[in-house]
Order: sequence, then structure tokens, then C-alpha cells
Amino acid sequence: MEAAAIGARLASSVVAPLIKRLFVSDGPGAGLVDKPLRVSKLVSFKGEKRVLSDEDLHKIAEELVNRAAKSTGVEERLPAYEQRAVAHAVADSLRSLGYIDMDDVQAVQLGHLALSRHLRSQSRSATLGLSSDAVTLHASVLDTACLHILQFFTQRSTFVARTLIEHSRRIEELSLKIDSLIARTPSPADGPFEERYAEYIASKHGKLTIFGLDLSEAPENWPLDAAYLSLDAAGGRAHDLPTLLPADHILAGRDRVLLRGVAGSGKTTLVQWLAVSTARKALDERLLYLYGLVPFVLPLRTLTRGGAKLPTPDGFLAAVDCPIANLQPTGWFDRVLRSKRGLILIDGIDEIPESERQEARRWLQELVSAYPNNRWLVTSRPSAVRQDWLVGDDFAELDLAPMSRENVAEFIKRWHKAAGIGDRYATDLLQSVRAKQDLGRLATSPLMCALICALHQDRRGYLPDGRKEVYDAALSMLLSRRDRERGIYKPGTIRIGEENHIQLIQKLAYWMIRNGRSEMDRADAIELLEHALPAMPKIADQGTAEEIYHHLLIRSGLLREPSAGSMDFIHRTFQDYLGAKAAVEGLDFDFLIAHAHLDQWEDVIRMSVAHARTMERTRLLTGLIERGDTSEKDSRRLHLLAAACLEHATELDPVVRTEVEQRAAALIPPRSADQARALADVGPVVLDLLPGPQGLSDDEAYFTVLSATRLATDVAISVLAQYRDLSDLRVRSELARVWSRFECDRFAEEVIAHLGEEELYFCVSNAQELHALRRFGGRSRIRITGTITPEEFKTACDRSRLTHLWVEADSGTTWEWLAYFPNLHTITFESPLASIDVSSLKTVRSLRTIRLSEESAFVGSEALSPSTNIVRECLTTT
Repeated sequence: MEAAAIGARLASSVVAPLIKRLFVSDGPGAGLVDKPLRVSKLVSFKGEKRVLSDEDLHKIAEELVNRAAKSTGVEERLPAYEQRAVAHAVADSLRSLGYIDMDDVQAVQLGHLALSRHLRSQSRSATLGLSSDAVTLHASVLDTACLHILQFFTQRSTFVARTLIEHSRRIEELSLKIDSLIARTPSPADGPFEERYAEYIASKHGKLTIFGLDLSEAPENWPLDAAYLSLDAAGGRAHDLPTLLPADHILAGRDRVLLRGVAGSGKTTLVQWLAVSTARKALDERLLYLYGLVPFVLPLRTLTRGGAKLPTPDGFLAAVDCPIANLQPTGWFDRVLRSKRGLILIDGIDEIPESERQEARRWLQELVSAYPNNRWLVTSRPSAVRQDWLVGDDFAELDLAPMSRENVAEFIKRWHKAAGIGDRYATDLLQSVRAKQDLGRLATSPLMCALICALHQDRRGYLPDGRKEVYDAALSMLLSRRDRERGIYKPGTIRIGEENHIQLIQKLAYWMIRNGRSEMDRADAIELLEHALPAMPKIADQGTAEEIYHHLLIRSGLLREPSAGSMDFIHRTFQDYLGAKAAVEGLDFDFLIAHAHLDQWEDVIRMSVAHARTMERTRLLTGLIERGDTSEKDSRRLHLLAAACLEHATELDPVVRTEVEQRAAALIPPRSADQARALADVGPVVLDLLPGPQGLSDDEAYFTVLSATRLATDVAISVLAQYRDLSDLRVRSELARVWSRFECDRFAEEVIAHLGEEELYFCVSNAQELHALRRFGGRSRIRITGTITPEEFKTACDRSRLTHLWVEADSGTTWEWLAYFPNLHTITFESPLASIDVSSLKTVRSLRTIRLSEESAFVGSEALSPSTNIVRECLTTT
């Protein structure tokens, strides 16, 4: 039996009179009502205007079912008792009209089929035990009834007037949006070039090199859309409570952002994503703020290659070797930036020498002064620029957060899917990452996750434990095994063994480090090889320096040419690792110690300790301690760097280890966010040095917790548990905020369950955390930081306790379901959207206050009760 057949055979002349009886008629004065009415207020079988009894309602349902059964012939297949059961089910579903929260306008917008599904979902038990034909008959009758219900609504005298008001409001909103978009439309003269430039951006930056994929049958480059993983950024300054937000939305409510992130954390990938999304105009609703903008991707290492001066805007395209730079119309860049359409993405402050960064800052300040009303993003490693480096120029400073457990799981799944490998490998690896603390500690960035995925596949499940061992295995896999196992070598081709391969490439790496560069000219690389080859006759006999360079470039998997005439490493991490190896082999310990205060050398120093032998480690670490003791300016950095190196010192004189730990302990507790970050960068070893809260000031306790929460290991839980009883709201908020970084149940039992509730919003990112809160008696203030459906929230949240709710608003979400919580009186929306529709909150009768971020607009307030206040404020400090 087809559902459509019933609807076609139930004539309007039969159904309409029956449906009309379900609702009250417009009474005197009804035409003056200018607000939508809840459907539950219109029914005639409930409330003060009840004129239809339960028996009458059942008779209507029975008539509809009988007519449908006769008109389709299903009457002959369904026994009489089952037809009566269907009639009961239809009556139960129609009775649900008296309990739904939507108004008549929303019901019409929903459509008759969706309304029918909604009513059936409210009375699921009504069809239990029915045959498949009976269930189909029930659904089809209800579909037809809902069609006539909506038709009835549209014919009511008040409906047209109200919908005209709704349409007028929406047209006004649409006009404002259109005006904004028109302002971002290029002039006819610039349009063709901008289209071509957008195609270039999408093509150049639209693919992502995923480490390890070139070792499988998968392509080496993967479409950015499929590979991109949205991470979180943490906002807030030294005395603010940090808040997490999606990294790709950091420019939604801000025009200028300095984003910090450790090596491999995804800064450059984020720049690519923003540029490509803008160029393609394929934007979801939360990225609409990018519509009509023109992206300029400016990697500083490319702009300053060969000592070049930083370009003016008219030279942006030429400086990054854009092949259509000479085609840009005269004055185009000025028209774009003056019309506020620029998206300027400046990547890698840390990748230029420290001596050149002040000049880069002046260059940036001049650009911002000349074209202030554009969107600016600058990226850097955390240690490259001091805190508040650009705050004076109105830049918000944010940090890329380490990958959460959910991020790691999603990355591992995507990597294996891209590589065309079965789910079993992904599942096994995910279990290993969660079970092995050392491995889980490594998997906190996209680069390290990719390394671990590739090694797990290449070694069929065997994984090294430490960072150095992971890098060693990755280099072996890249430099020799992939060519040998894939049969690349043929007679007559250049053959370079793994050891010689590394020796040659590490010379390039060390030259770049010594010269403060992350790119080098191709000619310089070839010249460097020419000087090295005479000492390696077996390699020199196989070709010229240029031929050897070409072989290294194509076959190593470590080098690439980002533009014509330049060379760099696929990631800075490999450059630092190999450069450190060259420094140790060259016994350049004094040179390393002399440059240890420079941020570009931090990872090089750490890896040098990993490469060094026991006596060499003693020399390096003793040198760092002694230099730190005598340098007032760099003392903190050098002593903390020495402490960070302990992680890689597998064997070390106990006396030296003790001296290093004593120097680090003198810097603890941290007294600023900058110091907290520096301590966290030392690594998990710092957890053993962090004190308990006894004797600490409020600031010291907060910044100590801030250090520990950045180290999401099991050991950190024990440290953080010591702070769970403090009353400082900053401490409690930070502990609640990082729940998702740790194992849910253990962190809940040891930390969350003990936090004082006063003024504290408990962050929940998934239903599991909500259920955990309920086990501990529920909470009155909850902040939704992840994807949780209304049904999950209603099921897991304590209905009577909830009084305050903080959510990240979604334009596709309505909030009628919050009426389920009778004591909810305050709702906070923190949203990057241009506009938030609050009209659906009119059903939340207990609501008294709606809080919005200062940059958010809202609509629909006219539908709210006059007693509901809308408050605008800065939410990051709340």
C-alpha cells in the first residue's frame, strides 16, 4: 500500500470539516492579535476553550481511518480490530497537538510531512504491536490530516497579518545582509582578475600534504576539504578566563588576531583553509563573514628569502611568486583594501630571524595603519614573540589548543581513510594511543599524529615510545625503505644509502638554522652540496651537485620547492631535528649554548640533547645552567629550556639532573600566563615540580593550574585534583573547561565532582559528560561546548536543577525545547554569527535574562515576554 494513494483518495470535502473541529474559531478581537499563537492554544479539546471531548476526538480519528481504509481497499486486508487500533493511534497522535511548543507560523514553515513526523514521534507507543500495513495506514492518515491542519492555519483571519509582519522583518534583515554583500562586490573592471586569482588560490592551497600517505597507494597530496580537521583556539589574556572556540572562526568576531601554536599544531593548515574557503565562496553559515573577501597568503619565510625586504601591498603577489601577479589591474590592491575586503594571512613570524622581527612588526603596523578595516591573521610559535606583542595594535592573542581526545580519534580515522587502510588498523592504533601514556603524550598535534599513523602502518603495529625514536623511525621510513620496498631503484639511477642521505640533508638543515632561515635559495643548496661531496666520493661519482640535489628533492620525502628557485623542509620539525644532529656531530656545543636564548634554537637544543652521548649531554646542560646563572635577561628561558631537555636525556649524571630541576623549581609557581605557557612547554617533567595550592596566592594558584591543564596526561589529573577545593572562580572555571582533554569518568570523579558550584558554569562537550554530571547530582549552570542534540540534553541533564545555560548558538537551531526545564531563567549565547534569532525562546516561560556577546546582533526580541531582559557584555571574562 502506497502512502500517497491514501492522501489522493481522501477528498478535502471530507477531511477539512473534520480538521476544523479540532481547533477553536477566531473570536471577537482575534484580528488584533499580532503575534503567532502556539498550536496548543488553538486546539478545541484542551484548555479553557475546550468544546471537543475525548470521545469526539476519537470519532474524528475513526472517521478519517475508515474513509482511508475504504478508499484504498486496505479495509479488506486489515481486520476490524486492527482498524480500531489505528483509529486509537491517530487519536493519540492528534492529541499531541495540544502539547507541542511551536506556533502556527512555525508549523506552516515546517511543512505537513515534517509536522506529521513530529506528532508521530510524540506518540510512538500508539503503534506498538500493529502490523506493517496498519503502521503505514496510521502514517498516511496523519500526513493527510497535517496537510489540512496547515491549510486551516493559513485561512485563519490573524495568520496573514502576522505572517506579513514576519516577512517584513525578514526582508529588512535580508536587505541589510544584501547591502553588506554589495559592498564586498568587486568593480566590473576588477571582477575577471579576482575570479582568476581566486582559482589560483584554490588550486595552490587547496591540497594538503599528509605525512606518510605517499608510502601507501593513496596520493601524496589530499584535498584540503577531506583532510582538514578543525581544532580549537584558546582565548583570553593573563587575568581572563580562557575560552575555547573553533580555530577557523577566530576572525568571526575579531578583525585582528595573533595566533600562537607549537610546531606541527596546524597554523599553516588553518591559513590554507581560510584562504581556500574564502576564494571558493563555499562557506557554511558560520563562515559567511568571509564572503566577498580577497585572501592574501603571505608566508614570511618566503617574503624574506635571500634577505629580501618585506613588500608593500602592490608587491604581495609578486613576493609569493604568484604567476598572474603582472596581470593585476592598476591600483587593484588599493581598491580591495580600501573597500575593507582584504583577508591578510601572515604566516610564521617565528620563521624569520629574531633580529628581523621588529622590522616585521613595523611593516605590519604600517600596513594596518594604512588599511585598518580589513581582517588580519598573524601566526607564530609561542616563544617567538612576547605576550601582548601586538595588543597595542588591537590584535587579540589566541593559542591553538592541543588536540583533544576527540580530535586525535577523528584524525586517526581520516588518515586511515585517506590511505585506503582498513578500519581495524585505525581502531588498534587508537587503543594504543589511549593505553600508552608516552604515545598519547606525543599525539597532541596533527604532525605527530600523522607520524604515528604512518609508523604504525609501516611497522604493522610496532611503535617507538619517545619523540627521538619516532623521528628516527620516520626518517628511516622516508629515506630508504619507501624506495626499496616500492622498487624505485633501477640500473643507472643514483643510489644513496640512508646514512649518507641523512648526512647530506642535515648539512642543508644546519645551514638554514645557523642563518635563521626556513627557506634557502636553490643555488645556495647546490653550492653547499658542492662543498660537501668531495668528502663523499661514492656519492660524488654518481652525479653533479645539481643532480644529487634533484635526487634528494624527489626521493627523500623531506625536501620540497615551494616556489621556483627556493627549497625548504616539508616541516620545520625535521629541519630542527637534522640540524641538531649535524651540530652534535660537529661538536658545536659552545655555539649551541651561545644561541640557546633564541627561540628558533629551542627545539634544536632539545634534539641536540637527544642526539648527544652522556658526556656531551652533561656539557650541554651544564653550559645552559651556567649561562642562565650569569644572564639576568635570559635566565628564566635558559633554565626552563634545560628542564625541557630532561625529557630527552635518557642517561644523565644525577648531579646535573638535580641542578637542572633545582633551577626550574625556583621559577615555580608561575606568576603570569606567559610563565605558565613556558612551564607547559617544558613538558610533562614539570608536573613533578608543580606545588600544591598551600601557601600560593590566588594568581599563583590559577597560573599553576593553567600550566598543568596544558599537559593533558594522567599525571596531570593528580596535580589538578589538589586545586579542586579552591574558591577562586578562575581556577574552578579552568578545571571545568578542560574536562574534554582527559578521560571522562576519572576526571569527573577526581576533579569535576568536587568543584564548588557558586557562579561556575560546568562545560560539557558530549552526552557522556552530561550523564557524569547527573551521577553527581546535576548542576544548575551548564555550558555546552560541543555537539549535543536537544534530546540528548533533555535526557541527560537534571531537569529541575538547571537555571543557567551557556551555548554557542547555531543559526539553524531553535530553542523551544528549553521549555522542558521549568527553572531555567538565564541563557547566554556566545556566537560568531552576525545575527541570533531569539524568538523561539518565547516558549521558555521561566526565562528572565538573555546574555549576548558584544559583537552579536539579535532578532526576534519582539516575540519575547516584556519581563525578559537582553544584556550585551564581554563574555570572555565571565
